[in-house]
Amino acid sequence: MTALWILGILALLLVWLCLTRVGAQVTLSGGSTVVDVRFGLFRFRVFPGKKKPKASKEQAAEKPKKPKEKKKKQPMPKPTLADIKDAVRTLWPPLKRALDRTRRGIRIHPLTVSLILGGADDPAAAAEQYGYLQAGIWTGMPVLEKALDIPEPRIHTDIDFDASKPLIEGAVGITARIGTLVGVGLGVAIPALRWFLRFRKKAKQTVPAPQPAA
Repeated sequence: MTALWILGILALLLVWLCLTRVGAQVTLSGGSTVVDVRFGLFRFRVFPGKKKPKASKEQAAEKPKKPKEKKKKQPMPKPTLADIKDAVRTLWPPLKRALDRTRRGIRIHPLTVSLILGGADDPAAAAEQYGYLQAGIWTGMPVLEKALDIPEPRIHTDIDFDASKPLIEGAVGITARIGTLVGVGLGVAIPALRWFLRFRKKAKQTVPAPQPAA
């Protein structure tokens, strides 16, 4: 009887965990970034973190710094445009199927973004990027709105030919139940692992062999 009670409590906890809504929101304003995380009814600010108090000069003198041994790590190869296209072709079909099963269970709100490209250095390139950006928004947003719950998307794009750097401001938040995220993750895990292994194998083949010392 005790075992049944324990199994029942564990089952209720599992159901409660799967129904718990989690999410994150990124806010960009005035050159600063704020990241908030939600878990159920609780909200936490994870960035910027709390500043650590600086140690006094006496404390710094008492604790001599030990030299750290730097371990040489192989840099992670950066994916090329061809690799990104291959990833989209490989991952989008299973991701779309997984999202369709959730019945728009993932919610993106707010989605208020203002992206102003800088065109002072190369106006022609900025205009070309603006065209690609507009095409991507008009092509991708209808697809995302069918798969995700995006109640009030507000995306503004423009070009500032007097600025050299792009300016991004706004807020993007995403929330979903843990069970929904687990279901989507399981649907994409195997194709993503296959693509990653293929990408690593290709990257290793393209690394030039070390030249023998003269």
